[in-house]
Amino acid sequence: MRPDFDDCFPLRVARVHEVCGAGATAFAAIAAAPAQGPVLWLREAWRGDMLNPLGLAPFIDPSRLLVARSANQTDSLAAAEEALRDGAIPFVVAQITRPLNLREGRRLQLAAGAGGTTGLCIIPENMGSNAAETRWRAVPILDDGRGDSTLMQWEIIKNKSGTIGAWHVRWDPEARGLHVVSPAGERPGPAGTPG
Repeated sequence: MRPDFDDCFPLRVARVHEVCGAGATAFAAIAAAPAQGPVLWLREAWRGDMLNPLGLAPFIDPSRLLVARSANQTDSLAAAEEALRDGAIPFVVAQITRPLNLREGRRLQLAAGAGGTTGLCIIPENMGSNAAETRWRAVPILDDGRGDSTLMQWEIIKNKSGTIGAWHVRWDPEARGLHVVSPAGERPGPAGTPG
């Protein structure tokens, strides 16, 4: 049984979730957008790629992003744990590069519960923690007929409180909202033309 999208998203508050895939950064920005207040985004300083807050402007106001660069993953996790426990920042994103062990994942969950804060770890594929509330895979989808680069497939691949499922979603920059859309072969349209 496939759950309704509204049963899974927005992400459950006071829990830590995970996302992987080529669309993980967009997923994180969209997931953080409804939070009231600043968003802490933790990254390791040695990484060659940079996070451009202006590139996330279609999803979230860049002035709300607090980007922190730590020396290593241990420091990122310590900062994430403190921010989650404090509760002053409603949404914390941590980009990690190695698998979390059960102790690390559980500490993050306890901190999120104590602070009432939502956490999201951007993880490499197949590096999830057993402690994560949900794990998502977000990938862009080529939409030949529309020329729109915002079509994505979001798949929930782990869910501690429900079932798993997959949805095609499209970001609407004017409404600053997310729409669940039918897959291309199932969209309404004139007979014989792709939807």
